[in-house]
Amino acid sequence: MIRELHPRGAHQASEAAGMLDAVSVHPLRAPEPAARAAIPGKTRICFVGLENLPVISRQYNHHGIGGEQVQHTLLARALAKQGFEVSMVVADYGQAAIEKIDGVTLHRAHGLTEGIPVLRFLHPRLTGLWAALKRADADVYYVSCAGPQLGIAVAFARMHDKRVVFRIAHDADCDPRKLIIRLWRDKKIYEYGLRRADAVLAQSAQQARALKANYGLDGLITSMLVEPPERQLAFDRRDVDVLWVNNLRPFKRPQLALDLARAMPHLLFHMIGGPQGGFEALYEDIAQQARQIPNLTFHGQVPYHDVNGYYERARVFINTSESEGFPNSYLQAWRRGTPTVAFFDPDGLIARAGLGAAVGTLEAMAVEVQRFVETEGSWLPVSVRCQSFMDARYGDATVLAPYLDAFARSSALR
Repeated sequence: MIRELHPRGAHQASEAAGMLDAVSVHPLRAPEPAARAAIPGKTRICFVGLENLPVISRQYNHHGIGGEQVQHTLLARALAKQGFEVSMVVADYGQAAIEKIDGVTLHRAHGLTEGIPVLRFLHPRLTGLWAALKRADADVYYVSCAGPQLGIAVAFARMHDKRVVFRIAHDADCDPRKLIIRLWRDKKIYEYGLRRADAVLAQSAQQARALKANYGLDGLITSMLVEPPERQLAFDRRDVDVLWVNNLRPFKRPQLALDLARAMPHLLFHMIGGPQGGFEALYEDIAQQARQIPNLTFHGQVPYHDVNGYYERARVFINTSESEGFPNSYLQAWRRGTPTVAFFDPDGLIARAGLGAAVGTLEAMAVEVQRFVETEGSWLPVSVRCQSFMDARYGDATVLAPYLDAFARSSALR
């Protein structure tokens, strides 16, 4: 469906065109200083996450999501409970233009695949997002994940005297040589926004170092929220030996999970992950191979609201990615007392805190998985350690503190 550009939309297009001019003419210029007055009262915060609706609304949870959509939703809900006026800009899934869920006001932007290729960057994507940002009328706009949305949000904020807080979602977001952004145009719009965001948050010390080295920017390290478990199952009640949960993209290396299942036919593997745009062939290949492995159950895409049950049932969680940000899946597993065996260990945390095992080869992964799965004596101390770690480090108040500080500092710049 292609919507007609109405007069009000033409005004949004005119404003948005100004953003494009700023990016194209001065892609790397430094932020311009401005004198601003502080806002009285609590800050109005808007989360810009086009794919957030399937997490915050069960009605749409059959659509695929990732860890950042979960974090946006958990943060938005937590801030709303604290009395902040919280909104969210989401894509058009067929819902109302404006609605309120869990204390968060949702503003519809545009459809994820709506419009004519090439032309749709301007309309409906740029105009639709711009209009939704304007309706939200927040003091601070929160964006995460590298992409053109950051540059658009920053350009909007500078034009309307708003602020933007950006959080790094993946290690590649900090390195211009590794950005997971397909188009050169979108990379430049992202970098335009990154250099002008009022605050940049990182998930790890490694990301903060890369951000400083590659962009000369300081990143405040923040943690993530995680939903508590509905139940805590003992070792002998867990009927999933090995669990893999991730989006099916090449750098997630799902093939290694299949190889591990083949190498350990005596264990029961469960694999969860949906197709990603541009990688449908990979999904079909993995699904077809999985059907030929007797000890592997391939679930495909599972709604976020249902996936936590699998973490509760698993004896061990594995991650085969070559790179990540800070996987939300790790927190979901540890909160449920499920040790993690992974190739990717953010800031060496798994090894340092004893939350499972960090490995470098598939053979080493098999050894560690077997150790945790075969006896409760090996599994229980690590399971308890995972839960204790989460209790100590990931309470809501502890996690929210640096976000609240970033929002307050950004607002004070006005």
